[in-house]
Order: sequence, then structure tokens, then C-alpha cells
Amino acid sequence: MKFRIVNVLIWLALVTFSMYAAIKGWNLWPLAVAAILYPILLITVSANIRWNFFLKGYHHNTAATNKICITFDDGPSDYTLQILDILDKYNAKACFFCIGQHMEKHPEIVKEIYKRGHVIGNHTYSHTRKMGFLSSKTLVREIEACDIVAYDLLQLKLNFFRPPFGIINPNTKKAIEKTGHHVIGWNLRTYDAIINDKEKIVVKIKRRLQAGDVVLLHDNKQQTLAILEQLLMIVEAKHYQAISPDKLFNINAYN
Repeated sequence: MKFRIVNVLIWLALVTFSMYAAIKGWNLWPLAVAAILYPILLITVSANIRWNFFLKGYHHNTAATNKICITFDDGPSDYTLQILDILDKYNAKACFFCIGQHMEKHPEIVKEIYKRGHVIGNHTYSHTRKMGFLSSKTLVREIEACDIVAYDLLQLKLNFFRPPFGIINPNTKKAIEKTGHHVIGWNLRTYDAIINDKEKIVVKIKRRLQAGDVVLLHDNKQQTLAILEQLLMIVEAKHYQAISPDKLFNINAYN
């Protein structure tokens, strides 16, 4: 809705300006500037999943008084079983946004994630770096291929989707409208896949963590093991409870 409204307003403004410019003999350089700024605007909003510009996502629950949600991207991996053990140690539940190709490589880990009471979400089949340039049809194929892998392993239809790199653009919107998934974002990004400084990341978490937060981690990074342990100690000290997104937002994880 936001995208449609902004699009209509921009085009109305451009048409109106063009008409007045033609009548008054104004210089048309503002149109050239607008033509440059418009794609920059689209890139900016596409890279900010929390803005809900193109479609609604779930990033934070302000009504949650003592609960948070921990999520993991890009697995399963060789570190995922250790992640599960740490979660068990603190009686915490989480959501794992799995890549289809990785699920095919580690089918038993996928089953173990589900067996231990955690939620599995769709993170596309290939996690291509071209995510922002894919057509809506290609995105649908990526999402549905990941769903198929999960269904073959668990006989479950995944209802949660997280786009690689958090990119949401008009093509993502079209794809999600077709597949019917709920988009789960985040509001506390740890950058554990980018920053190789565990202490710095933990300090950031300790300073920013609030009830209702959705925390983004990656279960394909070794340093995440130590970060997760520290995070759960912070959760415990704040008397919070780590739950899965279906519980935090009261929506179904599977169809």
C-alpha cells in the first residue's frame, strides 16, 4: 500500500510539473534529477525490510512484555547441532530460516531442528546474491523449491519466509502475494556474519535488546556459538523468554 501511494504521488507530481513546465517554458532539469533519485529511493527502501514499504513483515512485537525471538539464517550447517544444544541448555526456542540446498545437504539436521521444537522457515532454495535482480517468477520458483525440500523431509508446508539479505522490492512483493508466506524480518541485527568481533557484537546486544525484539543471527558462523551463549545469558538476566515467531506474533508457522 505504501509503495502504491508513493508511486501514484510521484507520478502525479511529475505529470503536473511537466504540464506546467511546458506551459510556462520552465527548465526540465528537475525531471532529470527526479529520474535519478527515484531508483535510488527504490534501492534504499528495498534494503530496509523493517520499513514495510512494499509489504507487511513481522519485525517486532511492542505488546510482548518479557519475550523475544531468536532467528538464524543461512543454515543448516556443521554448527547447527551445537546451536541446538546451546538453545536446549537455556530452554530457548528459535526459528531457523533454512536454504533449500543446505537442507538437501543436511537432512538429518533439519529433522533435528524440528524434533527439538524449533520452527523452520523458508530462506529460498539457493540464496543467490542476485536476489535484488530476480524476476517475480524466478523468486516464486526459489521459494517453492525450498518449500518442496522442507515438505519432502518433514511433510510440512512452510509458512514463514525471510528474503536473503532482507531485500524486499516490487518483485518480492509479487512473489509473496503468489506464495502466501508471512515475511519475518528483524529489528536487532547482530551482523555476526560480517563483524568478526564477538565482544563488540555482545556489547551491542546487551545495550539494545528489548522485549518483543526479533534477533538476527547466522547458524553457519562458528563465532555465533559464543555470541548465542552470551545472548541467552542476557535474556536470562533480563528475565525474558526466547520463543519462536509463531508464538511472538500469534501466526501459524506451517500450513
